[in-house]
Amino acid sequence: MTAHHPASHGSSSDAERRPIPDAPVSRPGPAPHRRPGDGWVQCACGGRHWGLHGAAGLLLARRTPDGAVDAVVLQHRALWSDQGGTWGVPGGAIGPDESAEQGALRESAEEAGIPGSVARVLGSVVLDHGTWSYTTVLAEALHPFEPAATDAESLEVRWVAADDVADLPLLTAFGEAWPHLRARIESAPTHPTTTGESPCT
Repeated sequence: MTAHHPASHGSSSDAERRPIPDAPVSRPGPAPHRRPGDGWVQCACGGRHWGLHGAAGLLLARRTPDGAVDAVVLQHRALWSDQGGTWGVPGGAIGPDESAEQGALRESAEEAGIPGSVARVLGSVVLDHGTWSYTTVLAEALHPFEPAATDAESLEVRWVAADDVADLPLLTAFGEAWPHLRARIESAPTHPTTTGESPCT
């Protein structure tokens, strides 16, 4: 179930505390696929958020051979969803037995056809309201692949050039968080390819 997209507060070494405005989340559409963890939380901030155990999304980057971030996978949100027609990252409610990373990878596979094997996790950025949190998992693609809209929560899912992201009609909270998220993912250490891996171009 789509939920988007705050960015930061966190206490781990790969998460950074930084207040980001509240993020609206998608409302379940027609005949949603219900999972443990789906549901609304009345937050201490005064808002209502999707995800009984919090929510998470995946910001997956594609790098050029020299390591520069070339593009990221974005989801064009279904019109029935909250702020429908805007762009953000695939994600949704975390299950009761999932970590934020597991939830983000599962949701991105369900909504955007992103195989877990293609994503190398680089870190995370957490927005923590106390009663609810949203984790943006930062990752880079290990192999070339094409994402796709694989459920009814997306109008389209595609690679968007990093320099073009800000020109799209973005989900409000993602638009506010994007400069910080881009800086984090561009500055994250990458790793040389190993046997069986190919540069993502």
